Amino acid sequence: MTARLTNKVSIITGAAQGIGLATALKFAQEGAIVIVCDLKQPGVDDAVAQCRALGAKAEGYVVDVTQRARVDEVVALVKTQFGRIDVLVNNAGITQDARLQKMTLAQFDKVIDVNLRGVFHCAQSVVDTMLAQGSGVILNASSVVGLYGNFGQTNYAASKFGVIGFTKTWSRELGPKGVRVNAVAPGFVNTPMVAAMPEKVLADLSAKVAMRRLGKPEEIANVYAFLASDEASYINGEVIEVSGGIAL
Repeated sequence: MTARLTNKVSIITGAAQGIGLATALKFAQEGAIVIVCDLKQPGVDDAVAQCRALGAKAEGYVVDVTQRARVDEVVALVKTQFGRIDVLVNNAGITQDARLQKMTLAQFDKVIDVNLRGVFHCAQSVVDTMLAQGSGVILNASSVVGLYGNFGQTNYAASKFGVIGFTKTWSRELGPKGVRVNAVAPGFVNTPMVAAMPEKVLADLSAKVAMRRLGKPEEIANVYAFLASDEASYINGEVIEVSGGIAL
């Protein structure tokens, strides 16, 4: 079977663990040139090594998506080295949970800064290159929390709902020029972020899912790989829920 992402230069944020790492590895398996971005050098180095072990070209950069100058610097380095940018996966995200009455301004601001402003930074940084090419794919990480809300996650829900707004708007602006923009809304996935929750909470979450289990990072990565590929060439402006049927 032909690899679906052969030589597609793909920047993935938050790629050192969880869904981001699974996506980097899936893209590597599909022939992409993988650009790993995350906050800490050891994690970046490990993810790059795993991608290269799969036979892929891979480079890694320490990037804080809230720091626009660094985002622009890395995008410029990638373009200089490879001559193009085909895919951006805006995966980096954090949680700082609290009920409305208890949430601090610092908690609210930090989540909005990473999950919303960071997505804006990365997309705006790559868009001119994609438009000049006349092709490109931007994939944004939303969440079922952005679709349905969730107790104790005012900031996270707002950020992930905002990402859907980005997706709908950018798909209208960029679609006519050959750049597709879509979002993936994962359900509760067995990542380090989710694993930190109490066992009873995890059991309750699983019980809410029609499939009676949490998702696997690889199951989200598979959807990103499909949306990044030419197989999804007529999918634009969509929010694909990958939740095992949590809303049923």
